[in-house]
Amino acid sequence: MIETQKKTKRIHSLDSLRAIMMLLGLVLHSAITYSEYTYKWPLKDSAVHISNDFIVSIIHAFRMQVFFLVAGFFGSMLFYERGLFKMIKNRVKRIILPFIVFIFSLSPILAFAFTYTKLVFEGDISTLTLSPSIIIPRHTLHLWFLYYLSLFTLLVTCLACFLRKMPHLSNKILSMFKWLINRSFLRIIIFSAITAIILILTRSHQVSPSTSFIPEPNTFIYYLIFYLVGWILYKSKEMLVSLIKNDWFFVVLAISLFSFYFFAGGWFNYIFHVIINAIIVWLFVFGITGLFIRYMSHFSSVMRYMSDASYWVYLIHLFFVAIIPSFISNWPIPSTLRFLFVLIISGALSFLSYHYLVRSTFIGKFLNGKKYNS
Repeated sequence: MIETQKKTKRIHSLDSLRAIMMLLGLVLHSAITYSEYTYKWPLKDSAVHISNDFIVSIIHAFRMQVFFLVAGFFGSMLFYERGLFKMIKNRVKRIILPFIVFIFSLSPILAFAFTYTKLVFEGDISTLTLSPSIIIPRHTLHLWFLYYLSLFTLLVTCLACFLRKMPHLSNKILSMFKWLINRSFLRIIIFSAITAIILILTRSHQVSPSTSFIPEPNTFIYYLIFYLVGWILYKSKEMLVSLIKNDWFFVVLAISLFSFYFFAGGWFNYIFHVIINAIIVWLFVFGITGLFIRYMSHFSSVMRYMSDASYWVYLIHLFFVAIIPSFISNWPIPSTLRFLFVLIISGALSFLSYHYLVRSTFIGKFLNGKKYNS
């Protein structure tokens, strides 16, 4: 009984981890407007600083990788605990339908926000025009993760159904995974090697999210690995406690390596880029996951609230992050203060809109499966 309760608490810690990874999107998108490099981002203020690039890059180094690992874990839990059909019903309601609804509802307002702020930065909003065609989504926006999550769920569920008919092979894979996951340094080496091979085969050293409606092979293959690891991790959930081992060391080492790579990476060749990126991401993935299992395996009403709010906050935050910079573009303050202002105000407005417009309404039930009285 006690061991079962501990496993349940560890699983709750992963839900908190999922929420924090989503909320970090607000930090990343607030900082990117004030970074020196473009990152395929359409907004660039006149006030920029390399520190904002550091924030954007270090979050990008682990955020969605951790998210997809946790998503794979919970997808696996639904499949093995509730069964195939209930899992499909849940994924349709929690992923596919929100994607369809919000890709159409957010596209026009985001098109306005980005266009308006870009023209403000350029100094001439008199040319602002919006075509009626903005109601038709041309890409997946910041909802790309829902799009790929749907694809991963479909593929891995089919694979899991196939492996159910081959218990010997399934048990062999599970046994090897448990053996590996229990060896903290070896799992870093093996998963880093697999990631490095994938990066070399896809001829890239770092994978950026793709917002195209046509699945991008590099994005698909790269993030699929993390989803698969999370899926198998649920089948080995008794091994979650092993992730605590060396968690602090892995995070500190990851930050140190990333800092070195960020400031000196331009001196090295392609293979070095591949290897260092592969090592950094798995140090972060296992280190951060271990820290959450260590410190977040208990109930917290604040964390529960943030977990419930995170879905909506992530969906809506991009409008605030895109429009608010237009109001402060002439303020005589440095880029770091602008970034913090956008982050704080965007976060406050996002959470306030959740509390008063979503939490106790049909929208909250649509996104989270339930609504609260207050």
